[in-house]
Amino acid sequence: MASDAALERSTLRKAALRLLPLMGLGYGIAFMDRVNISFAALQMNRDLHFSASVYGLGAGLFFISYAALEIPSNLILARVGARRWIARIMFTWGVIAVGMMFVRTPWQFYVMRFLLGAAEAGFFPGVIYHLTLWFPAQHRGRAISRFYVAGPLASAFMGAVAGSLLGLEGRLSLSGWQWLFLVQGIPAILMSLLFLLYLPDTPATAKWLSSDEKRWLETGLAADHALTRSPGEHNTFKALRDPRVLAFVALNFMTLGAYYAFNLSAPSVLETATGLSAGRIGFFVSIAGLMGAAAMIFNGWHSDLRRERYLHLAAPLLIQAACFAVMASTHAPVVMLGAYMILITANWAAAAVIWLIPGEILDPRSVAVAVAGINGIGQLGSFVMPYAWGLARDATGDFHTGLAALTAPYLIAGAIVLVLRQGHRRRLLTVAPAA
Repeated sequence: MASDAALERSTLRKAALRLLPLMGLGYGIAFMDRVNISFAALQMNRDLHFSASVYGLGAGLFFISYAALEIPSNLILARVGARRWIARIMFTWGVIAVGMMFVRTPWQFYVMRFLLGAAEAGFFPGVIYHLTLWFPAQHRGRAISRFYVAGPLASAFMGAVAGSLLGLEGRLSLSGWQWLFLVQGIPAILMSLLFLLYLPDTPATAKWLSSDEKRWLETGLAADHALTRSPGEHNTFKALRDPRVLAFVALNFMTLGAYYAFNLSAPSVLETATGLSAGRIGFFVSIAGLMGAAAMIFNGWHSDLRRERYLHLAAPLLIQAACFAVMASTHAPVVMLGAYMILITANWAAAAVIWLIPGEILDPRSVAVAVAGINGIGQLGSFVMPYAWGLARDATGDFHTGLAALTAPYLIAGAIVLVLRQGHRRRLLTVAPAA
């Protein structure tokens, strides 16, 4: 029998190579289809005569249905398996993403964004939960950051190609924003087939793992579960009443709401602030995405190395608060672009760590529901804040008020993380003597 060290290396290498590229590509497409509306808005709002309020409401409606269906979706995934359920999710959201090209009225825009959120609901928390079945806690930061890095890379790709797709204005009698939805929606449909064919539901069903590798993985995961499993009767939904889960719901509400309020209008904000073309703005979005990808990989790796999550999360949250304060107080294009790029870099650095904590502090039987609850309920902020942003933009005719307001959510989120850190340290001191 191979040594434990050799088994560890071979098992994790196989799991990483077989799972992370597939899941990362799926998430990259999901992220792109969710936020490509921000580039489409440069033409769509003008062509369809949408006000900032109409756009903000429609952009945010995605997150209402997304939030409502997160927990049911993860419960179904846990029952039927990730392979079939994630394939279903990708196929339906791909069809609806393409259908966005046929929108003509505000109500059609509202309905399609709502349906897109319903179709995509469950993909992200489903993947996060699925990865907890494959990677022990001490390796999870690197695994999740390598999957999650597809988000900033998708942002970089979208920034690079959005200008070209918008430049297809008039080809085959389609507007540029229609080409954007068409070209970026089709990959999700194709990817659904890859998930159906190649994603195993559990390590036990993975033909590419040897029996010794399966045994090593089972032992490692069992050791993690022993640290978090609660004794006695278990109620899955009780996890949603755990104060730590509620704190993460509030944290996610603040950060996701503020991020999407800004990001769904970022190209328009940068266009107004700098006077640059859509292609030039896309270039800076791409560079920020690449910086974010590097920050995500580093923060996930360093968090694993130090076995510390809370400071690795709080620091980038507070940096984002500072960036919004700078952007709100300047009219200088260079300062605006610099603050934007640091903001996006810090956002993805935080994203590398935020989903590591629930899997390490909760009973493993509760993780699927807890992650879905944190992500789903927290996503309500992604409806409230973009709509409020649009109302503020229409009322003031300017984006600086909205930028200033977005400083507060990140300050509150940073404070929540530091309070959770103190509670975590007290729990460790309580458990230490028994160990």
